[in-house]
Amino acid sequence: MIVNAIFASAVVSTPIKEPVPVFLMILGIMLIAPLLFEKIRLPGIVGLILAGVIVGPNGLGLLARDNTIVLLGTVGLLFLMFMAGLETSLDDLKYNADKAVIFGLATFIIPMALGTVAMLAIGYEILPAILVASCFASHTLLALPVVSKLGIMRSPVLTTTLGGTLITNTLALLVLAVVVKAHEGTLTLAFWLFLIPSLIIYTFLTLWGVPRVGRWFFRRFGHDEGAEFTFVLATLFVVSYSAELVKIEPIIGAFLAGVAITQLIPQLSPLMNRIQFIGNTLFVPFFLISVGMLVNPKILIQEPRSLLVSAVMVTVAIVAKYLPAWGTGKLFGFSFDQVMLMFGLSVAQAASTLAAITVAYNIKLVDQLTVNGTIAMILVTCVASPWVTARWGEKIKPEDTTIPKSKGGSLGDRVLVPVANPNTEDNLLQLAILLTKSAAGTLFPLHILIEDASPITPADKARQNQLLSTAEMIAHASVTNVTPIARIDESIDKAIARVAEEQQVSLIVCGWKGYSTYQENLFGGVLDKIVQRSSVPVLVTRFPLPIEHTSRVFLAFTPQQAHISSFGESIKLAKTLTVELKASLQLLEVVTGRSTEIDLQAAGIPTDIPVQKVRGNFVKQVSRLLKTNDLLLLNGSVEYTTQIFSLLGHDPEAIARNHPNLAMIIAYFPYL
Repeated sequence: MIVNAIFASAVVSTPIKEPVPVFLMILGIMLIAPLLFEKIRLPGIVGLILAGVIVGPNGLGLLARDNTIVLLGTVGLLFLMFMAGLETSLDDLKYNADKAVIFGLATFIIPMALGTVAMLAIGYEILPAILVASCFASHTLLALPVVSKLGIMRSPVLTTTLGGTLITNTLALLVLAVVVKAHEGTLTLAFWLFLIPSLIIYTFLTLWGVPRVGRWFFRRFGHDEGAEFTFVLATLFVVSYSAELVKIEPIIGAFLAGVAITQLIPQLSPLMNRIQFIGNTLFVPFFLISVGMLVNPKILIQEPRSLLVSAVMVTVAIVAKYLPAWGTGKLFGFSFDQVMLMFGLSVAQAASTLAAITVAYNIKLVDQLTVNGTIAMILVTCVASPWVTARWGEKIKPEDTTIPKSKGGSLGDRVLVPVANPNTEDNLLQLAILLTKSAAGTLFPLHILIEDASPITPADKARQNQLLSTAEMIAHASVTNVTPIARIDESIDKAIARVAEEQQVSLIVCGWKGYSTYQENLFGGVLDKIVQRSSVPVLVTRFPLPIEHTSRVFLAFTPQQAHISSFGESIKLAKTLTVELKASLQLLEVVTGRSTEIDLQAAGIPTDIPVQKVRGNFVKQVSRLLKTNDLLLLNGSVEYTTQIFSLLGHDPEAIARNHPNLAMIIAYFPYL
């Protein structure tokens, strides 16, 4: 009674309802709570959850968990699962499929078994016991923002956990549907005949259809950044709503939507940056605060039996999630830190648990004590999950991730990109930004005005400023260090060479129209002179379509090129582009004339990369094997003592004529 009186005196009689004060208070929580908790070395999301407890209806009563909070919280949950899907590579899932399947089944079966036995032991009937056990089996990736901040989202252990989450949540929600139908007496053959085929068709249509529709949309409307972002949001909610139509939870649909569309959005692109910024700073915090509002600390004191139910549920939830992580880690040789990271991510109970227990309570399958115990379990696990994840996640070394980390001397350290044509500037900059961000380097957009017989007019300078301002804006949108440079010089190639020397750049990225004039073929063009004058690698690029359409990086080479000392740099470039564009990688060795096939190991080609070998004319063989949305990478390394006009050569132009919409990069590396 004394405790109740204390709570009652602290609770505000009427929660704040005016829109502006409500939103102001929530923004204040989003700003202050994470900063305070990070000061005491706890994850910021713990602060958001506990702040929700304090200001919510079961705390001080300052805010009501009304329809608006529920709506924004639901959007935040869907956004959280969507971003998890965006960070999931299908190639990584395939590569770690065995680990994901085993962990997914283990983290479903063990909690189901332990949970059912534990609940039966404290007097529950079979159906309620199975349903509560399904709550133990499911989990919410509450600590994903912590992992994202640590930069290990695509490590093997994360891919295993994400894949396992998809499996266990789907199975747990399937158990919920079955238990509800059994309780209602409608568990019939028709239910199974609808659920299983519809689930298979839904998954196939999402993973197959979304990329095709997205690629068409980005091709038609990719110039409009607002339209791109709105399309991504629409995809998220259409796929999530469609999941409800086939009787599965929208969070599964949100995750699948992210997996399906991630291949169209480069990891370091401005669009990806906008999605993550909006999600992590607005929608996901709403979800965390709304979860905190559900927690009622008073129930542990008001209902003595709640302590027993809560203690059992919390203990089973922790033990039943640690055992699968430990077993999977032992089986696949994960370190203790990786095991604890898996456990930290999978122990949180929130979204699926709340969905299941709410449905069960509404149909009188479980009582208020079970709801109280569930809320206590949510409170403990939601606080423990981000703490455990941060505590052991920060020990995961960069070498454990599948994303290659740059070292000193990387191509992307200091990238110079001349900009002159507004129609091609965007794709040129996107490529340069991908390479720059992968190395945490600096981008140098350069525009040159030629000082000749014609005087430079104010209009020329205004156009120069506009091009450089656009380049700077695009770079800032993707959070890239940028230093724009305006130059007046006697020729383009000399200006580029001088700026490259002054700024000590590591790479030059130039645009190419796809063909050469007769004069350029005979005497060499600007690109030839740039390559000749440069002491650093030069990428000559051609992008008729947006770079994010790339689905495969296709590196074609001859045995002679593979024996050049700089060929390894072409391999590194291809692998970097593959990772950043979320594409597949294909190597093609074309044996021409009397050439003999190379020893792949001697040439430094990794054994895990597929290499196709063909014999015949280089242009014909490459043209025959190219596919839509390929990015063709050619090794243009040459000795700089040769004639200038031989640098581009006939092959790139011939391939460009055969494939007018083909993206191409011709990489020129100085001999090492």
